[in-house]
Amino acid sequence: MILFSGNRNNDGWSMIVQPEVRAMEGYPVVLPCTFSHPQHSQHSSLQVLWRLGHGQDATVLYRCMSRPRAPTCEPGPKQDQRYRLEGNPREHDLSLRIHSAALQDSGRYYCRVEVQGREHISFEDKMGTRLRVEAPPKILALSVEGSKQSGYRALCRVQGSPLPDVQWLSPDELLEGSPVGPLAQEAPALYHTVSQLRDVEPGQHYTCSASNPLGKEQATLYVLPPRPPPSSGAPPSLLLLLTLSVGAKVILLVGMGVWLMQGGRVSCWRK
Repeated sequence: MILFSGNRNNDGWSMIVQPEVRAMEGYPVVLPCTFSHPQHSQHSSLQVLWRLGHGQDATVLYRCMSRPRAPTCEPGPKQDQRYRLEGNPREHDLSLRIHSAALQDSGRYYCRVEVQGREHISFEDKMGTRLRVEAPPKILALSVEGSKQSGYRALCRVQGSPLPDVQWLSPDELLEGSPVGPLAQEAPALYHTVSQLRDVEPGQHYTCSASNPLGKEQATLYVLPPRPPPSSGAPPSLLLLLTLSVGAKVILLVGMGVWLMQGGRVSCWRK
């Protein structure tokens, strides 16, 4: 069942919006907004605005002007093409379409209509529509850091909404990882988490598994064992090999993102 909220005043204005809309990352989404107004404004120019947030921190995402007898509501020359008006203001429909929703689009949106003329009249929904953009887990990076003296740890950076649950696995058992944080409380950080696995041992496989209600993704890391020291007595080159391998793995993560999202395994290896 879809619920709508509405605002009405004593001048004959009313506005109906949907309190919450859910969307999948990468797909379009429409935020419904309809209104009614006194008949005398039918022959006036109407300006439509959509804002993300309220008050001084609000960002105007979309603005267009609907003139009498004009077939469309014309946006400004610098309008972001990700947003367009799905409805027709002359038919009392201000619904906004967002192309290819991103996790950062989540927030509360407000629609507003202004009647241009001698008496500048405006009406805005006060409750707003909360947009929730959801996404299955995606493993962004898998790495190893540390030294022989301090020990090695594996790090797994994951994205998703709802925020994924992260587990570490060895070939034989479930391992105990821990979150790394706190992350900065910026919008992107709300959908990212980093998990660490301490006491990583060379010569072993470790799998990072991320899951939320929308799906599951895994990536496996193989930690290189140290080379035997050369006759000159130089120290084993484990750290150098790990650094090179991690670098190659990160390039693989970036260049083969589709392969990884389909459940491929990522390993570090010696060339």
